[in-house]
Amino acid sequence: MTERRLPDGRVELVSTARVEASPLYNHDLAPVPLSRRTWSTYNYAALWISMAHCIPTYMLASGLMASGMNWKQALVTIVLGNTIVLVPILLNSHPGTKYGIPFPVFARAAYGTLGSNVPALMRALVACGWFGIQTWIGGEALHTFFTAMIPGWPALLGPGFGGHPTTEWLSFLLFWALNVFIIYRGMDLVRKVENWAAPFVLVMTTILLWWAVRNANGLGPLLSHPGKFRSFAEFWPVFVPSLSAMIGFWATLSLNMPDFTRFGRSQREQMVGQVVALPTTMAVFAAMGVMITSATAIIFGQVIWDPVVLVGKFTSPFIVAVSMFTVVVATVAVNIAANVVSPANDFANAFPRFISFKTGGLITGVLGILIQPWKLLADPSGYIFTWLLGYSGGLGSIAGVLIADYWFVRGRELRLEDLYLPGGVYRGWNIRAIAATAIGCALAWGGLIVPALKPLYDFAWFVGFFASAIAHIALAPRGASAAPQPASVQTRTI
Repeated sequence: MTERRLPDGRVELVSTARVEASPLYNHDLAPVPLSRRTWSTYNYAALWISMAHCIPTYMLASGLMASGMNWKQALVTIVLGNTIVLVPILLNSHPGTKYGIPFPVFARAAYGTLGSNVPALMRALVACGWFGIQTWIGGEALHTFFTAMIPGWPALLGPGFGGHPTTEWLSFLLFWALNVFIIYRGMDLVRKVENWAAPFVLVMTTILLWWAVRNANGLGPLLSHPGKFRSFAEFWPVFVPSLSAMIGFWATLSLNMPDFTRFGRSQREQMVGQVVALPTTMAVFAAMGVMITSATAIIFGQVIWDPVVLVGKFTSPFIVAVSMFTVVVATVAVNIAANVVSPANDFANAFPRFISFKTGGLITGVLGILIQPWKLLADPSGYIFTWLLGYSGGLGSIAGVLIADYWFVRGRELRLEDLYLPGGVYRGWNIRAIAATAIGCALAWGGLIVPALKPLYDFAWFVGFFASAIAHIALAPRGASAAPQPASVQTRTI
């Protein structure tokens, strides 16, 4: 008897002796025992609320409106994209809760124990880019805070380089260090940060919205702006890549949600928490960003999309301090949960005996600097149509394989112990899964090279997802889902 199964379908290992002796095992990748699966509906709702309450979400509508949309079209695009991406998020969340395993271990079922490093490292590199982006934003918030509190702060340490003063670089590194510190304290601290950050950021943003509307005596000109599209034919070519980019915004989490759902008390609780929180929070927070920005056009005579720049307009050090603290909290919450937990596990999966969760987090931090996030954020159109849209095709291709393998090829049944054994049924490389992923990526990214395939690139996530899923099912050996299951013992909850 190797597994214990509850009536609700959740599984744990009866004994971990064999897997603990395996070179594919370390403490951070281990299956979570049922006794430690304690995350509730609130924990998952708070996770998504805290992740969605971030500066990129606040500014998301700005890039869409800059491309010609009015505020209604921008918000509909955001809501639709987040509702669509919720589907693969929930489908990939299921194995995490059922087996208590993180994303890179789950990927071993489809790609093989060695092949899983391909999707894991692809996901990790995207997360490193996001980590850099969020850390730069958090550093800007600290820089604004120090500017309000310390006279002459921007010029205190010299002119710096790259168009940024030395003190701004120092603020960036200080915020970077804060993120690394939290990771070194482990997942329990991550959960606590998410739990209290979610309501705090929402309350503070509501207060900022109240202030903006009150001082502008209304909502300002952006809400009456008609947009530049006069017909559906003009709107469609911009809407399609924009929708793919909105899906790309959380395409990362659509892969690695098992990193969080492995701590879930039940499938129902993790599903309800995510369904309630993700689409609604993204819509509300993006709408708040539009309304506050619209009011700034009246209050300051210019449209200010960046809340860090907006707060910098205030003269009261107290208001600046509280506001920047809110930005720091929001940015830390999303950065740790969305951009560090997954790559830390992913790097650990590549070398389980040498890289721990903490070491993986440090690698993520270093790569986040090397990616030079200040350049990614310099151009809003490049941020949406190059960064978000570009990587969505690759991650969609991985999601297609994972979902097709778990739900269709294997019928939701995995051999938990074998996921950690180099000689188990998932050993080595599953070339069929790699080939299916390559097919999805080739079709999704082909438009960057072949002009005739440009329409496929506009649908990058969709093309990658469906092409890889269909290819994986077609390439899967017959009877793959009928493999004998390990002996198990049924238990009942008391």
